Amino acid sequence: MADKLGVRITLLKEGSSLPRYATAGAAACDLTAAIDAPLTIPKGESRAIPTGIAISMEEDGIVAIVCARSGLAFKHGLSLVNGIGVIDRDYRGEIGVGIRNDGAADYTVTPGERIAQLMFVPYRTAEFTVVSTLDETERGAGGFGSTGKL
Repeated sequence: MADKLGVRITLLKEGSSLPRYATAGAAACDLTAAIDAPLTIPKGESRAIPTGIAISMEEDGIVAIVCARSGLAFKHGLSLVNGIGVIDRDYRGEIGVGIRNDGAADYTVTPGERIAQLMFVPYRTAEFTVVSTLDETERGAGGFGSTGKL
């Protein structure tokens, strides 16, 4: 088993829940809705949902990534408004989850419902060097679809 990352957490409001891993093999833990009453996301609209937590990662070079829950995405058309959420190591505010409803019906989030996943990932920052040209590759500047379908 890999070493575990130390993460300090503050529960910001009554009824907030600690993130938890649904299974022993889960790579991401679940974030829950820290809301007092059901909140409906009309189809075609977005809502910001508070989690009631703030975190502090105890190691450099780690970022927390907020991801959609696949079941909510597949069954109800719910996704994150920004694809993924980035929680930088120096951010100390409440983690909020922006959810977009692209499903066929309105969706109601209930208090304590698992609404997203939180994953901790190592990262490296870049040092940029301006050059006049880049090295050649087989792909070159070929963009979307340039490598074929199969």
